[in-house]
Amino acid sequence: METRYDESNKITILSIIWNIVLTVIKISAGVLGNSNAIIADGLHSASDILTSIGVLIGNKISKSPNDKEHNYGHEKAETLVSFLLSIILIAVAVTIGVDGAKKMLNLNEVKVPTLMPLVVAVISIAIKEYQYRITIKVAKKINSPALKADAWHHRSDAFSSVAAFIGIGGAMLGYKILEPIATVVVALFVSKVGADILLKSANELMDLSIGKEYEDKIISIAKNTQGVEDILDCVDKNLTVYKGHDIASNLEDIILKNMDFIKGITVHVEPYLNENKNSEN
Repeated sequence: METRYDESNKITILSIIWNIVLTVIKISAGVLGNSNAIIADGLHSASDILTSIGVLIGNKISKSPNDKEHNYGHEKAETLVSFLLSIILIAVAVTIGVDGAKKMLNLNEVKVPTLMPLVVAVISIAIKEYQYRITIKVAKKINSPALKADAWHHRSDAFSSVAAFIGIGGAMLGYKILEPIATVVVALFVSKVGADILLKSANELMDLSIGKEYEDKIISIAKNTQGVEDILDCVDKNLTVYKGHDIASNLEDIILKNMDFIKGITVHVEPYLNENKNSEN
């Protein structure tokens, strides 16, 4: 049976293959076609290869079963990889943005490219957007933060290629400043995506409490579970320990079934002491 890690590995390996191809053709087109923008875009694709390898490493560690040192398994490795990928994403964006800003002040450094890098930019946009869509689909299906981060890295590369296309096209038409302006705008967008992923990953690593929406859902599930009398005081005080334990275990199973992102939950049984309310019912 295919596990969530198998699905993640399949899509990630495919991404690595595509990014190797894109890195080679972008840098080659940049060198032969006199375009620094597409060379920088090629380096961005190269960074995608590194992040995808990071996802594979995270998957390998995460699927390791729990042991004495890690009672809840190793799945936090995925979140850790996501955290590291977001930092790389921000670093790449800052590097691209600073380079674009420098060129805005020194337009003489912007060279007029040939048609080749423009065509490569279009091909890159199509491939990277395709990679984003298939990767984010699997990431949502298996609830993988690392794969989601990798998917956004693909989309950031697509936007990077859009910037390269605008810049190359603008430079070919005589508007050199379009290239560095587009580069800075895309860098800001990529930085925002990276910051969002960084914050989410940091919260998961620090075990941030679940939001009110999920808390209300758990309360609703508990209230509709047979044998549960209330949320704070769970079961009839006259039940046997065995029956109380059975109700608690059943509630745990129902919560885990209905909220698949929860890896483990413990229901503590308290005797239901509200005699007046009990007699009214």
